[in-house]
Amino acid sequence: MAINLQKGQKISLTKENAGLSKIIVGLGWDEVRQSGGGGFLSALFGTQPQAIDCDASAILLKNGKYVSKDDLVFFGNLKHKSGTVNHMGDNLTGAGEGDDEQIVIDLSKVPAEYDKIVIVVNIYQAVRRRQHFGMIENAFIRLVDAKNNKEICKYNLTENYSGMTAMIFGEVYRHNGEWKFSAIGNGTTDPGIAAVCQRYV
Repeated sequence: MAINLQKGQKISLTKENAGLSKIIVGLGWDEVRQSGGGGFLSALFGTQPQAIDCDASAILLKNGKYVSKDDLVFFGNLKHKSGTVNHMGDNLTGAGEGDDEQIVIDLSKVPAEYDKIVIVVNIYQAVRRRQHFGMIENAFIRLVDAKNNKEICKYNLTENYSGMTAMIFGEVYRHNGEWKFSAIGNGTTDPGIAAVCQRYV
């Protein structure tokens, strides 16, 4: 039975799940349905709102610090140089059921110098498109055992994140030889992933 986490809650991954080596981090979200839709004039003049393109990223930290641009796994760099963190590709709209984007982490092989992997989602070109997380609903992060596709835990983000353009969903981190997960759910106004990374420098 998967654990439903609350904001700030931490769970042990490897201790509770014997033999756990590879996890799938699934992230999902839906666009809030707009009422009215703008009608004939907006269709005529092409002012339909743009789909919200959320991008998931994994930031690998050494001693809690972001030290190299190689340690960012995102749509522009799908595979970490160690081969242990892999982004499964960009979803441009968030439409459809289930995970919108997935990041696969081989916990058993992550090089020892990395102690934390921060999972972040930001809205592509949020400032230019005037988009924010208040326009998104049903956002979640879930961790799945890649060996048997069994869901380990899920965290639904339920707060109002109006005005926020990026979101720190959670952290997978090493503590006393065990891998753990922390549900964070902190919104930021960072305009892009580069700015989010600067928080960890």
